[in-house]
Amino acid sequence: MERKLFLKNGLAALGLAAIAPLAKSCTKDDAAATTTTTGTETSSDGSCSTTPTETAGPYPTKSPSSYVRSNIVDGQAGVPLTVKIYIKNVKNSCNALANALVDIWHCTSVGYYSEYTVNPGGGYSTVDYTGSHFLRGRQTTDADGLVTFTSIFPGWYSGRAPHIHVHVYNASGTSLMVTQIAFPTDVCNTVYTTAADYKAHGTQDTANTADMVFSDSLSSELATVTGSVSGGYTLTQTIYVSA
Repeated sequence: MERKLFLKNGLAALGLAAIAPLAKSCTKDDAAATTTTTGTETSSDGSCSTTPTETAGPYPTKSPSSYVRSNIVDGQAGVPLTVKIYIKNVKNSCNALANALVDIWHCTSVGYYSEYTVNPGGGYSTVDYTGSHFLRGRQTTDADGLVTFTSIFPGWYSGRAPHIHVHVYNASGTSLMVTQIAFPTDVCNTVYTTAADYKAHGTQDTANTADMVFSDSLSSELATVTGSVSGGYTLTQTIYVSA
């Protein structure tokens, strides 16, 4: 918990360079070409708990209302990824929350973020992407509480496990939650060791269980990811908010 508090209170100010690389997490293995991994679950009686709140930094979207779009690729190379996020309301018997605003953002196949000057580590140089807006977008939930984005499988940067950032607002624009989505390790292994746009960067240096965000909340932030490198992947995650 102390590591998570440090990240929330100090990471945005200290910058990426403050994160020291941790233990190697996605070891090379013989993962199957097609994988399915289960993420968030609710209890058997239908009750649910609010998803953990996480940091938005160090690279939050500067003007999220400018990116109302479902396709956020913007020419970035990588394995196709369809992102399906369901928003549900713990104050309404865990039912779908329609008309919520959902922003997502994540890094490229080698760890860069748009809108910032970034050095993701791992032998990559600093690049100024302040004029770019790739891999950021906003959608409004439908009657099922669903938003869908077309993107690429995220890469990783030193000190963090692979992840997607999510910020949820109500229909009036009031913030309900900032959280993050984790990726199954076996899928990371497959993508990072076999896909052309990822192999040079290698496997992530931080396991989900060692990550300063996910280490104490992985069970509720780990997504379901299905598919293959050749056919692309689909990520599905349910986020529970109090609205």
